[in-house]
Amino acid sequence: MNLTEIDCATGDALAVIDALRQRLSPQGDIVSEAGRQRTLEIFGEALSPQQVVERICKDVRDDGIDALLHYTKTLDRKDFTADEIRVPQAELEQAHSLAEPSFLETIRRIRDNIVEFQRAILNEDVSVIKKDGDQRVELRQRYLPLERVGICVPGGAAAYPSTVLMTAVPAQTAGVREIAVVVPPTKFGAYNRDLLATCHELGISEIYRIGGAQAVAALAYGVEGIRRVDKIVGPGNLFVALAKKLVYGDVDIDSNAGPSEVVVLADESARAEFVASDLISQAEHSPGSGVLITWHRPLIEAVKGELQRQLDRLPRGDLARESLEEYGALILARDSAEATRLADLFAPEHLHISASDSEAILQNVQNAGAIFLGHHTPVAVGDYFAGPSHVLPTGGTARFSNGLCANDFLKRSSVIHYNDAALTASAADIRLLAEKEGLTAHSASVDVRLES
Repeated sequence: MNLTEIDCATGDALAVIDALRQRLSPQGDIVSEAGRQRTLEIFGEALSPQQVVERICKDVRDDGIDALLHYTKTLDRKDFTADEIRVPQAELEQAHSLAEPSFLETIRRIRDNIVEFQRAILNEDVSVIKKDGDQRVELRQRYLPLERVGICVPGGAAAYPSTVLMTAVPAQTAGVREIAVVVPPTKFGAYNRDLLATCHELGISEIYRIGGAQAVAALAYGVEGIRRVDKIVGPGNLFVALAKKLVYGDVDIDSNAGPSEVVVLADESARAEFVASDLISQAEHSPGSGVLITWHRPLIEAVKGELQRQLDRLPRGDLARESLEEYGALILARDSAEATRLADLFAPEHLHISASDSEAILQNVQNAGAIFLGHHTPVAVGDYFAGPSHVLPTGGTARFSNGLCANDFLKRSSVIHYNDAALTASAADIRLLAEKEGLTAHSASVDVRLES
């Protein structure tokens, strides 16, 4: 297995990290040769992914449902009419009735975990009242839920009921009333029974059989039969990520997400089979990245052996192997302090601290989307079950952005209420600053009230 290895005592770890981050960023060009050929067939020229997305989004914005149906036919090979893109209620009910009872029970347990955590962290209105004699000032921070949210659910290589849970349930916990789900018209997407049953179980009835940049554009701009939303969340391929970035400003988005990734910080107490499984779990998204950073040299060789053994017996092992060879690395740091600094440079989507004292190492971590502590907390716990959303910043953006949570579906407004005595007491300061900035009408708006 041709996996990148680097010894920080002799190599340039910073250059390796920078190169990996560039390849994994949404600004990159992670498209297969087949994808490039398909672009030529459809558009008649060798467009970059960014150019493809710009053209699709412009067409949907300008031509509405006609463009949406055109790209659904051309890209997804589904020839729908405008009335056929929405999943009928009867089909949702049937999927739910045919779902395995154990599956629905699992969905309910996960939903309850998510609600419990998201409700605990939900922002609440704050009020500050200041009184001084007859002066009274009330300052409030008011939170209200967004009215309408769009959720992108992937459906190319696998079905993702977990994405519905990890996006819709935080939105519902925040009080969002309308949720529209877009999912590609594939056997893993809008024709997947488990996915449709999950939507029905959560009370979501607005599901559209559309995917890619055209689905993002439909949510952002609105087309016949699909009202525009206030925010778009959820993962997707490069084209979905670029489309979300393009429509930001017309709507809000959760993040500018790229391929999945994990960095494992491990000491001598880590078990090689555990570490290898963590690296593979993100690489199997294909593309996906798995990086081990350790200061225990024997672990490197042990993990290499485990990777080979586990990849050979996994159904998606070949895809995961390709991802690890392209986007993975085994890095030997000189000590735990250097390992933590390197992990912070990655600012990864998932950081797994597999060490005897993971809490101590955590204290020195600044940048990560989600952090998993100890030997028995694989990333899968967060992906599927624990309660925090698995929609997380990727490609180094955890340096400045956060994972999705219920608070991201709230708007906040400040509310300010002064009585006449409080305005009189504040007038001189307001007037002085207004005069310094040359905005005399601001000062006048205070003076006219004092004069009256």
